[in-house]
Amino acid sequence: MASNEQGSTERPIPSSILIIGSGVFGLSTAYSLCNNPSFKDTSITLVDRHPFPAPDGASIDCSRIVRADYADPAYAALAASAQTLWRGAWGADNRYHESGLVLTASPGREAYVAASLANVQDLTATSATPASTPSSGIEVLPTPAAIQRAAGVDPASEAASGTTGYFNAAAGWADAEACMRWLRSQAEALNRVRFETGTVTRLLYTDSNGNANPRVAGAQLSDARTLTAELTVLAAGAWTPSLLDTRGILTATGQVLCYVPLSAAEQDRLGALPALLNMSTGMFVIPPANRVLKVARHAHGYLNPVRVPYPEPLAASASCSPSASASASADTTTTTSARTPTITTSLPATALSNPPTTTVPPEGQAACRAFLAALHPSLATRPWSHTRICWYADTPRGDFLIDHHPKYAGLFVATGGSGHAFKFLPVIGAKVVECIVGRLPEELRRKWGWSGERVEEGTWVGDGSRAGRRGMVLREEMGKGGGKSRL
Repeated sequence: MASNEQGSTERPIPSSILIIGSGVFGLSTAYSLCNNPSFKDTSITLVDRHPFPAPDGASIDCSRIVRADYADPAYAALAASAQTLWRGAWGADNRYHESGLVLTASPGREAYVAASLANVQDLTATSATPASTPSSGIEVLPTPAAIQRAAGVDPASEAASGTTGYFNAAAGWADAEACMRWLRSQAEALNRVRFETGTVTRLLYTDSNGNANPRVAGAQLSDARTLTAELTVLAAGAWTPSLLDTRGILTATGQVLCYVPLSAAEQDRLGALPALLNMSTGMFVIPPANRVLKVARHAHGYLNPVRVPYPEPLAASASCSPSASASASADTTTTTSARTPTITTSLPATALSNPPTTTVPPEGQAACRAFLAALHPSLATRPWSHTRICWYADTPRGDFLIDHHPKYAGLFVATGGSGHAFKFLPVIGAKVVECIVGRLPEELRRKWGWSGERVEEGTWVGDGSRAGRRGMVLREEMGKGGGKSRL
């Protein structure tokens, strides 16, 4: 293996690749591999636990905000490059809508918005793929009244809509499920990917007996099938902690989504408004489609701690951190029968879980209800058509985790979307492939690589975009306020 100008080590092209997970990271990686001439002789298999599209997948939804509005310049630049593609084939046929975005904050939380504004202004002035087009531009909104005018919300909504911010007319939103279906069809048309359906229960390791650093050779499925490959790409999103010990590195958090039905007239009126995202509260609203308005919260979210068998070879258990987190602590015990150590970690609880979780806790519904009532009082008491918990794969600083595993040869991890990965769908697969072969730019390699540190989860700082209470446990919140759930 040779070093390149990025300072990383170039790696040989694997003869076979197994991708676990058909979400943003997994499907875009498969598509990029198919289109990369270096992998023309590589066999590619993609396995997912549910026939595509998995209804509880984070990327399967009616809408996701697409913005280059980031406080971090690297993400802002990458998102701007993605937006160029969103304006083309990726967003065609009404998959992408450039409605504009009002990004706001209240006193004490303005730093993210100010940094984001500076970055999109710089990109607009200097980039060949600007975050804003010259014909649209960016408007600074220095007062609550200016925000309410730009967002088209109630004049009395200051607490909900924020006190300072800006409007970027070049941002917008995408029909997430339609985009994923389109990408799947594009990948299928290339006739290079072998698509499999099956639940991966564990990774396959070679030489695991007594070897602290065995090699990953593929995956074991719940129906006893095995899938093998020279390189396994783990792109399982919030389900990653069931297959790898990520305590203190990555955890699953549940986020609130609520949907309200609209009349045709309301669709016409609200559909013409921009998206609104309040960084002080994490509350946001996206323009409606098909007479449904989504109200949601980007926050610290709910944890769902469950006890699972230690997912790695037992020889590795001695090296894991027993104090990684209070909410996902080591809790390493021994079962009576198989003598298998277990750990406690947060994992998704969805409508497909056993038992199923089909609604948002009362606390989350109340937050969305208050936000909606402040912005659009005429909808204040309208019942939700449905609610849903969207499961993020969160990391300590909100950075993606895209790297070869430092201990297990043959394993590459592409996950850690942290609630903001979807907008990168047109470009993230290519970045994953760059990292697989050791050609990822140094700045991104530092952000997305394994840090070697397990950070106590209650202390994670994120990227500055989260708000709300920390440490909420889904089961506890479901039991409050008379909420109904079968969790």
